[in-house]
Amino acid sequence: MSHANARTTVFARRLMIERVAAGWPPAHVAEQLGVSRATVYKWLRRHRDNGEAGLADRSSRPLRTPRRAPARIEQRVLAVRRRRRPGAVVLAAELGLNPSTVGRILARHHMPHLAAIDPITGEPVRASRRSNVRYEHRTPGSMVHVDVKKLGRIPTGGGWRLHGRDAAVSVANRHKRVRIGYDYIHTAIDDHTRPAYSEVLPDEKDLTSAAFLQRALEWFAGHRIRVRRLLTDNAMVYRRGSNWGWVCTAWGLKRRFIKPGCPWTNGKAERFNRTLLTEWAYARPWSSNRARTTGLDRFLRRYNTQRGHSALGGQPPISRLAA
Repeated sequence: MSHANARTTVFARRLMIERVAAGWPPAHVAEQLGVSRATVYKWLRRHRDNGEAGLADRSSRPLRTPRRAPARIEQRVLAVRRRRRPGAVVLAAELGLNPSTVGRILARHHMPHLAAIDPITGEPVRASRRSNVRYEHRTPGSMVHVDVKKLGRIPTGGGWRLHGRDAAVSVANRHKRVRIGYDYIHTAIDDHTRPAYSEVLPDEKDLTSAAFLQRALEWFAGHRIRVRRLLTDNAMVYRRGSNWGWVCTAWGLKRRFIKPGCPWTNGKAERFNRTLLTEWAYARPWSSNRARTTGLDRFLRRYNTQRGHSALGGQPPISRLAA
C-alpha cells in the first residue's frame, strides 16, 4: 500500500516501465496515467538503477531535521508522560518547552490521548462523555465551584500501593476487614482565574463544610477575589445545612446547584479532583496518611503558581490573579 503522499501506486509504476519497454513514448504514458513526464522518467531511472525494488515506496521524511528536539529531550518528555500522564500544555510548562513541540513528540511516539486512557492506571478505556460546549465566567469571583472528594486513608507504614496487595495485610488478618476510614478533600476553585483552595478534613458534615467555606472565602479575599456565587452538587449539607447557609448569607453569596444526575455541570471542580488524584494522591506510594496530607500543600502551591493550565494558555492561575 502506498503512503499518503504518493501520486502513484506500485502497479502504476510497473505499468509505466512495461509500456515504455513496449515502445510507447514517455509523454504518452504520462498523459494516459495522469502524471507528469518527469514522474515517468523518475521511475524509469529508479527501475534502471535498482530493478523491481526501485519501484517500492520510500520515506517522504527529509534527510535532515535540524530543528527537531534532541533525543534526550524526547525521552524526558515521554518519561514524565508515562509516569504522571500530564497533558502537552502542562508538560511544556514543566519542562520549559513549546506546547506544539511536546505535542509533536507525543504524536511521533504514538502516545494515546488522555481522553482515551484511564487517568490512574494509564490503560486504554472507552471515550467518556464529552461536549463541545464550554463556558467561563468573565470576572473573578462571579462563580466558585465547590466539591468534596472522598479518599481512603493510608494505614501507618503504608498501604498496598507501597507494599503490594498481599504484603499489606498479614496472613492471619487477610480475611478480616480493617477499617481505617476516609479523608474528605474539600475544594473551592474560581471559575475565571482557576486558583484552587483545598483542605483534608475528617468528614463532610454541615459544621465542617461551613468552616471550610469560611476559610476558603477568606483565602480568596486575601487574593483580591470577591466571591459572589457558589456552584455545588445537591448534597443535603449544601441544600439544607444551617451552618452552611449562615456562612453564605453572611458573605452575601448566591447559591447555585447542578442539575441532578449531571455531575459534569460542576466540571471545573470535578476535573480538579481528577488532577488531585493523578498529581497528588496517586502520584507516589505514600508511607503514611500524614505524609500524604502534608503533600497536599506542596501540590497546591505548585498548581496555583507553577503548573501550566491548558485553559489559561499554558500559564498558571497566578498569572490571571496578577493581571
